[in-house]
Amino acid sequence: MIKLGVPSKGRLMEKTFDWFAKRGIALSRSGSDREYAGHVDGVDGVALVLLSAGEIPRELGTGRIDLGVTGTDLLHERLPLWERQVEPLAQLGFGRADLVIAVPMVWDDVDSTDDLDAVAAAFRARHGMRLRVATKYHRLVREFLRDAGVADYAIVDSQGATEGTVANETAEVIADITSSGETLRANHLKILSDGLILQSQATLWRSRVASGDRAVLAGFLGHIGI
Repeated sequence: MIKLGVPSKGRLMEKTFDWFAKRGIALSRSGSDREYAGHVDGVDGVALVLLSAGEIPRELGTGRIDLGVTGTDLLHERLPLWERQVEPLAQLGFGRADLVIAVPMVWDDVDSTDDLDAVAAAFRARHGMRLRVATKYHRLVREFLRDAGVADYAIVDSQGATEGTVANETAEVIADITSSGETLRANHLKILSDGLILQSQATLWRSRVASGDRAVLAGFLGHIGI
């Protein structure tokens, strides 16, 4: 037996179900939308586990599921040294979004991370506090800004409506995912020219540490053309 983890609700679940259906595997939820059990038809020895997209990296990393579908952004954020624990098998072609650094449009002279570093230093000198960057991607943003040489900043946790934190004066800069940039523009924000942190999309991952049946796993992957 092997376990396949997929997002438990919304468009990610629907599109994941559709992706497998096109490859002869029927995934379905058991009972009502409030239940988190499911069925797999079209192949033997596979159990469906419905989880939030954010839980799937953890379950893959601990080996409690053998395969899982979640975004590149969530997996890279939640699993340090992820290459040791999981491997990507297939990009699924949906759930695309970019994780980016964005600043207020009125910052006319700020176009790059070098400019941001200068602004951060000036902000601390003037206000006696570090420039605040609102995000839920703490690890990815810290690594990116470290590599870019930006030092005088502080992460502000934001688990929703991150684009509004600048207008609400709870942050000066944001790092968030965007697909079209429209929400950023609506909130008078612009992406730095070198502010792309990560390109993300829904991806099928295999746990390197799970102990599920290898023959079943190989048969399942062969069935879906991997």
